[in-house]
Amino acid sequence: MSKTRAEKAEIIDDIGQKLDEYPIIYLTNFAGLTVAQSNDLRGRFREAGVDYQVTKNTLAQIALDRQEGMDALEEFFHGPTAVAYSEDPAKPARVIQDFLEEEDMERPELKVAWIEGELYEGPEALDTLADLKSREELIGEIVGLLLSPAQNIAGGLTSSGQNLAGILKSLSEREEEE
Repeated sequence: MSKTRAEKAEIIDDIGQKLDEYPIIYLTNFAGLTVAQSNDLRGRFREAGVDYQVTKNTLAQIALDRQEGMDALEEFFHGPTAVAYSEDPAKPARVIQDFLEEEDMERPELKVAWIEGELYEGPEALDTLADLKSREELIGEIVGLLLSPAQNIAGGLTSSGQNLAGILKSLSEREEEE
């Protein structure tokens, strides 16, 4: 059953909102998945905090036309297309990779990933994207690196103080013995 003009306008607005809201967008080809596999994949994306939906190419292209600087994505809206919207560049790739390995399948296939204005095309980019660290992981590493010198100094001072105390104790014991 075809959608009314109002329903289509609502879908276009929804896609446009997501394009504004999320800096990471994955376009995938999901052809060949059964309904059960599609539902499983959707559940995995949901658990990972990734918004995933099948879109009608013409409606997505209209939404893209309304976005500034996203023209490069238009050429990828052909054939069966599902879109994953995310805040984390690696989460969608990891979900897809895990699904492909566990189901021993070749689909869904990454058409392109849009990560803050940069395009990553094709299935070979999936491994690279899955290896990216999340923002939280990177911040944790930076904080750890920043704290490391202070911890080393504190450890050095503590151990030096303990060594000095040990030396003084040994000297005082030696004087008592003599």
